[in-house]
Amino acid sequence: MDKLPVSLDTDALRSFVLGIECGSFALAAQRLCRSTSAVSAQLKKLEQQCGTALVVKNGRHLVLTPSGEMLISYARRLLALNDEAQLAIKGELLQGEVRLGMQEDFGESAMPEVLGKFSQQHPGVKIYAQVDRNQALLDGMAAGKLDLALLWQPEKALPEYQPIGHCPLEWIHHPDRDIHAYLADGEPLPLVMFDAPCLIRSRAIAALDQAGIPWRIVFSCHSLSGIWAGVQAGLGVTLRTRIGMPETLSVITGILPSPGQLGISLLHKGKTSNAAVQLLQRLMVEKVKTFTLL
Repeated sequence: MDKLPVSLDTDALRSFVLGIECGSFALAAQRLCRSTSAVSAQLKKLEQQCGTALVVKNGRHLVLTPSGEMLISYARRLLALNDEAQLAIKGELLQGEVRLGMQEDFGESAMPEVLGKFSQQHPGVKIYAQVDRNQALLDGMAAGKLDLALLWQPEKALPEYQPIGHCPLEWIHHPDRDIHAYLADGEPLPLVMFDAPCLIRSRAIAALDQAGIPWRIVFSCHSLSGIWAGVQAGLGVTLRTRIGMPETLSVITGILPSPGQLGISLLHKGKTSNAAVQLLQRLMVEKVKTFTLL
């Protein structure tokens, strides 16, 4: 009788994939709420099951071996099927409505995949989505029109805010735009910004003022797509995160002052018995953590 093949441990696969995606198994351990030694033991178990090394040390980091590169592709597919099966089974009974608010950066690039899969797996749940700026989402939550809101962390956080992570703020421009020339000639730096009030606009102006760099707003609008269009047209520089940044644009490094990071939070109305809201909240948090810093 042929020997049955070894069944790979899904928990170990999840730790393996997350460790590679995070660039650190210690960071993966934090996000999985496990000890670093426990995650290391899972990785060792996975290597024993595969009969080969999956990662090797490269300086202070671990990199995939050829076998590891092969496995991670299969691991992602196995985990996706595992999660899809669980969601599909639960989805037979999942009904109701979720009223979701998303800041434009997330609503236009990071969340569509999550919402698409959620809708396919839970056709009985109706999703109402409002993609807007921070203040409009805060107003929607205050008025009871939204169940969840994914937004940039305001300066004054409330207990209802669930911090998820941070994203570095970056100066972004069209590579054909010569920023050195403006700084060398002492000309005001042309800025492409959201209309005030805007958290990121305030951070940009504060950073430039502190560095003594003159500036002027040459283009302002109410939509993120308008911001990207203005920068792509070469009108000026903007300050955003890399989330959803068009491939034609570039991050400016080593020239302008660092504006630091901006927190991402999920605002909710506290504990809820709405299972659809609870599930979508968890999926959104998991997605955001794949592209943020703790």
